[in-house]
Amino acid sequence: MRFAVIGAGVIGRTHAQTIQALGPRAELAAVVDVVPERAQKLAGELGVDALTSVDEALARSDVDAVTIGTPSGLHADAAVAAIDAGKHVIVEKPIEIRLDAARRIQEAEQRSDRTVMVVSQHRHDPASLIVHEALEAGKFGTLTSGNAVMSWWRSQGYYDSGDWRGTWALDGGGALMNQGIHTIDLFTWFLGEPVEVYAVAGLLAHERIEVEDTAVATVRFANGALGVVHGTTAAYPGLSTHVRVHGDRGSAVIDQNKLTYYHAADEQSDAYAYGAGGRANQAEAVLAEHGYGAEKSDDDEPTVAGLTATSHSTQFADFLDAVEQGRPPMVTVEQGIRTLALIRGIYESARTQSPVKIKELTS
Repeated sequence: MRFAVIGAGVIGRTHAQTIQALGPRAELAAVVDVVPERAQKLAGELGVDALTSVDEALARSDVDAVTIGTPSGLHADAAVAAIDAGKHVIVEKPIEIRLDAARRIQEAEQRSDRTVMVVSQHRHDPASLIVHEALEAGKFGTLTSGNAVMSWWRSQGYYDSGDWRGTWALDGGGALMNQGIHTIDLFTWFLGEPVEVYAVAGLLAHERIEVEDTAVATVRFANGALGVVHGTTAAYPGLSTHVRVHGDRGSAVIDQNKLTYYHAADEQSDAYAYGAGGRANQAEAVLAEHGYGAEKSDDDEPTVAGLTATSHSTQFADFLDAVEQGRPPMVTVEQGIRTLALIRGIYESARTQSPVKIKELTS
């Protein structure tokens, strides 16, 4: 499958390197960017064509699929045009910054026979797969609560480095929409459909941006579970992310993308009226049971089919499989919209200082 990468910034570079790592199943044909120098620089490094027009890329018969790594608020226009041109599409997170724009992508997908995937690569982490499988199998019993925490730091210089950063029009939000969305995506994948949210947000440590650098929210899910979201880019020097899920028969903790705690009760565990304490951690055993040894550190280079890979490689491989097998990818447009809807609900609740029902959101 031959790809054109739309957007030659940091994300576009990751997409391009991922495609090349998956060769010969995937091949990079062109890099597209409205800034000619950016397109030429990346295309020259990778030995492919440099284009400045999305339409030019979509008109090429040797382009089967595109990846979209433009500023978040421009995703829908490129995605819809690509789908309507008969291309398969990978959209970087978030799917878009507004629900109405995201639903334009969904409508285009529904009127086509093309495969469309939203990037959320941490769903493919061993920890995430194990926890999701356990939840699907009911191993934690009745799901009761969970939380998603992202305590990061971004300097003022980070926000000043691009005109689009920290704007509602193109970034679509701050700590949650740009950085915390991966953690929030796992949160919704594990706990299910969010139905109501109450939130507060603030700009506490930065200047000259329109969006939040800190937000906290409580969430009620359709299954009755309750959750807490905490995201910030004002936690110097930058700490970890974690997702926790709890039920009346078990719990799991993913910290910095690693499974650090897992317990699913057996029939004898009811003897522990006050819990089983530290001896209850089954994380190492369950990782081994699923064929994973000690999880690698973030400094280790992953591989796919023996080739040095990027953080996106496993998900891009799933996309190729989905196209070949005629099945949905692991992260669908519908699921991307669910995650976006929760973030939009948090922003609306913080703005109105009142609870917000997710289904009532229109934009």
